[in-house]
Amino acid sequence: MKRILVPLLLLLSLACKEKPKAPLTAQEIVDKSIDDSGGILFEDHTVSFEFRDRTYVSENDNGKKLLKRIFQVDSVTIMDVKTGNDFQRYMNDSLVAVSDSLAGRYANSVNSVHYFARLPYGLNDAAVNKELLGKETIQEKEYYKIKVTFDQDGGGDDFDDVYVYWVDLKTFKPDYLAYSFHVNGGGQRFRKAYNERYVNGIRFVDYENYKPKDEDSDILKIGQLFNSGELELLSKIELTNIKVE
Repeated sequence: MKRILVPLLLLLSLACKEKPKAPLTAQEIVDKSIDDSGGILFEDHTVSFEFRDRTYVSENDNGKKLLKRIFQVDSVTIMDVKTGNDFQRYMNDSLVAVSDSLAGRYANSVNSVHYFARLPYGLNDAAVNKELLGKETIQEKEYYKIKVTFDQDGGGDDFDDVYVYWVDLKTFKPDYLAYSFHVNGGGQRFRKAYNERYVNGIRFVDYENYKPKDEDSDILKIGQLFNSGELELLSKIELTNIKVE
């Protein structure tokens, strides 16, 4: 009996001394989300896809991130290129002059499509601030709820926008996101991911795009508005012809 009791008591003593695991931080959750989504592959892979009759390409040129949008207008091929804070437009391979106001608008449009396609990879950009708000249940499933804001320095023209992400507790995949914006009169959007697929190791999703019936609602409460049917479907965000090389 003593031979059994002594080891048992030792095991119980060690178990009592084990410290409970510290809860995950917002940064740790995002790191796991990026890892499980293969987002780090954006650093050394060229990605292209089609969205609403336009082709988008992201690639790296000697450490610089190039974001492109290519489309046709009649017989003219237009290519918009955003590199850091610089924007250039080409028509049939010839560089054309664009006013500062239009360049800013075009650059934001190009960046926006690439940003959502690359998520959650962009959540570790230098200007991003992440805050874990706890957990929240959406459609009977519990998620980590993370608030994202941006520094003015490096946060782009829309640095004052606020984003919210709902990350699966087990897979660490962001199934929902929402954001408030101030351009074009401002508003809020809520997106539900669907049609998940991996292309050469990188996760891509499409989105159902919703808006609240009351545009003055609190962005942090929009998940519960979705639960209660207080959002209306605006559109679907669908990527096609995805290639990762």
